[in-house]
Amino acid sequence: MTGQTIDESTIFETPLLELDLGLESNASVYAKAEWFNLYEASHGGGSIKSRIAKGMIDGAEERGDLDPGVTVIEPTSGNTGSEVARLATARGYDVEIVMPDNAAGGKIEAVRDAGAEIHFVDADLGYDAVIERCEEIIAADPEMYYRPNQYKNPDNPGTHERTTAREIYEATDGEVTHFLAGAGTGGTITGTGRGLTDLTDGNVEIVGFEPEEPLHAIDGLKYLRTGDHYHPETYDESILDRKLYVSTGDAYDCARALRERYATDSIQIADAGQHDKETIQEHLRVDDQFVVGTSAAAGAAAVAALDEAGDLADDDVVVFMLCDRGDKYADIPLWEGYL
Repeated sequence: MTGQTIDESTIFETPLLELDLGLESNASVYAKAEWFNLYEASHGGGSIKSRIAKGMIDGAEERGDLDPGVTVIEPTSGNTGSEVARLATARGYDVEIVMPDNAAGGKIEAVRDAGAEIHFVDADLGYDAVIERCEEIIAADPEMYYRPNQYKNPDNPGTHERTTAREIYEATDGEVTHFLAGAGTGGTITGTGRGLTDLTDGNVEIVGFEPEEPLHAIDGLKYLRTGDHYHPETYDESILDRKLYVSTGDAYDCARALRERYATDSIQIADAGQHDKETIQEHLRVDDQFVVGTSAAAGAAAVAALDEAGDLADDDVVVFMLCDRGDKYADIPLWEGYL
């Protein structure tokens, strides 16, 4: 199967935006707009998961784990699935994606557009059931499938350690004091945290965040606080200096506040990465609105929580991730009344 033609050179070196979150302190807040990975003017871009999709597929091919004729399969809540599908089908592999049946419509559409087959799992069974279903499919014909396995693959955090950390460090001139990211696979916070800790000689606070409630609507993040839940091997909590818990309501409120804040004001580009500023400005908004995905919303809420606790000083430099753009979530409560 041959998928869409894509330009893999547009992965990495994403823009860094300076955002006003209405904080009490005068801390500088920056966010990386990750939908500029795999940016294409014809249909937009990818997400933060474009990074690890490339890292995992490159690693598998280099090790000889992924041979021609093998089908790539991956369980996902959406973004990893679409990005694995786009890259793998473009390289000529068949792809099957296992995902909950309540995944955001934009994510389902992206997987289908890539030409992958989808196996839906009843969302009421919980996300662990998605992983179990994928394992059942592989067990029925082990020689047919290769699973990148974002939850165990060291190329997941390793990609962030090599790329995301360096980009943040260089774009802030080495002045970053706080880095925040959520735990889905844990790859972003683990890998970027390790990289920034090394680059700053430990002079950065690594803050992870997870959903506050078991039944949450923050796509891309996993509830791990209590209970018997699958804990990704790619999530190394020892790298964290602090962990926060974010409610769906707070996340959504922060995202909508960002939308209102930039309804008319321009969004400041602190570092353009590999893109020109005109292209960035054209692709920052959807229907003239600045809307971000649910995990990005949780990141904004986590920064606000740090500030409210009095843990940010006026000279601090805070960076969090805008994992994807909000148009993938037009059919869920976050943006269904806006897009």
